[in-house]
Amino acid sequence: MTTTPGSAVPSRRLVLAALIAIAAVFAMSLGLTYPLLAIILEGQGVSSTLIGMNTAMTPLGIIVMAPFIPRITRRFGAWRVAVACALATALLLLAIGAYRNVWFWFPLRFLLGVTIDSLFVISETWLLQMAGAQHRGKLVGVYGTSLASGFTIGPFVLSVTGSEGWSAFGVGLAVMLLTAAGLLLIRGRVPEQASGENISLLQFSRLAPMLLLAVGVVACFDQVALSMLPVYLLDAGMTEARAAFAVGVLVVGNVLFQYPIGWLSDKVPRRRVMAGCLVLVLASIAALLAAVATAYLWPVLFVLGSSGFGIYTVVLAELGDRFEGAMLLAGNAAFAMMWGVGGIVGPPLTGTVMDALGGIGMPLSLAAMFALLLVVIVAAPNRPRS
Repeated sequence: MTTTPGSAVPSRRLVLAALIAIAAVFAMSLGLTYPLLAIILEGQGVSSTLIGMNTAMTPLGIIVMAPFIPRITRRFGAWRVAVACALATALLLLAIGAYRNVWFWFPLRFLLGVTIDSLFVISETWLLQMAGAQHRGKLVGVYGTSLASGFTIGPFVLSVTGSEGWSAFGVGLAVMLLTAAGLLLIRGRVPEQASGENISLLQFSRLAPMLLLAVGVVACFDQVALSMLPVYLLDAGMTEARAAFAVGVLVVGNVLFQYPIGWLSDKVPRRRVMAGCLVLVLASIAALLAAVATAYLWPVLFVLGSSGFGIYTVVLAELGDRFEGAMLLAGNAAFAMMWGVGGIVGPPLTGTVMDALGGIGMPLSLAAMFALLLVVIVAAPNRPRS
C-alpha cells in the first residue's frame, strides 16, 4: 500500500471509510434486487417453487466461486478483480432488466453470485488487513452496520421506484457504477495478496472449523428468520402486517448493535462475547415461544436480531486476529462459501421440521443450531495467530 510520509494515518482512514461506504451502497443494491426480482416473477405468474429455485442460483454461484477466489486474485490482483466484478455486476443487472424471463435469469443470477462473492471476499479481506488488532472488532462492527443498513434501505428504495419499467434497475446500475468509482479512488492504497501463495479452502477449514461452523449457523439464522419467521408468526395467529413488521424489528436489532458488539469484543476476549451472544440468542428463542401474542414480542425480536447477527461480527474480527495474507483471503472465501451453504440448507431444513412439528419447529430448529454452536465454542481451544 503506497502512502507518502506523514500522511499514512489520514490515507488509511480514508481508505477504510471508502471500503465501508462501498459495502453500504453495494448492499443497498442487493437489498433492492432480491425483492424486485421476486415481485417481477410473481407478477408474471411464476410459481413460488420456481421463484425459490431461481433465487437460490445466487447463493449457488457464491458456493461455486468461493474456492477459486484466492487463485484468481493471486493471478490478476485483488483490485483488478474487484473492479471487474463491480462492472460485471452492473452489466448483469442491465441484462436482467432487459430480458425479464425466469429461465434466462437462471444463469444470470448464478453469475451474479459469482461477482457478488468476489466483491465481498476482497473487500472484507482488505478491511481486516488494514484494521489494527486493538480496534478490529469496532471497525468490523461499523462495516456490519453499513451492510445491514444497505440491505435495509434497498427494499425502501423499491417502494419508491416500484417494479415497473427501469427505475429500480437504474438505481441498481448507478450504485454499482458508484462502487466501481469508489474502487478507483482507493487504487494503490489497498493491500494485495502475496505472490506465490496459493491456499486452498480445505487447508483453511482444517485450521478454523469452529469459525466456519459459526458462519454457517448465522447464515441459516439469516435466511430462516427472513423467510420462515413470518410463517411461524402467521401459524401462531398473527396478521400478515404484524408478521412483516416483526421481521423489520429483527433487522433493526441487526443494524443498531453491530458496533457495540464489535466494540465490546475489543475489550473482552472475543470467544466470551460470542458465547454471550449465543446465550442471549437461546434466551430470546425461549422467550419467543411465550411472547408471540404479547407486547414483549418486539423487544424479544430486537435482542434476537442484535445478538444473532452480532455473532458474525465477532467471528469476522477473530478471523482477522488469527490469519493474514493469503490465508486471510482463503478464510474470507471459505466464509462466503459457508454463507451460501447456510442460505441454501437452512430454510428447507427448517421447513421440514415445521411440516413435522408445526410452526414451533422454526424456533426449535434455530435453538438446536445455536446450542450446538455454543457447545463447540465453549469446548474449542483458543488458537494462536497463523
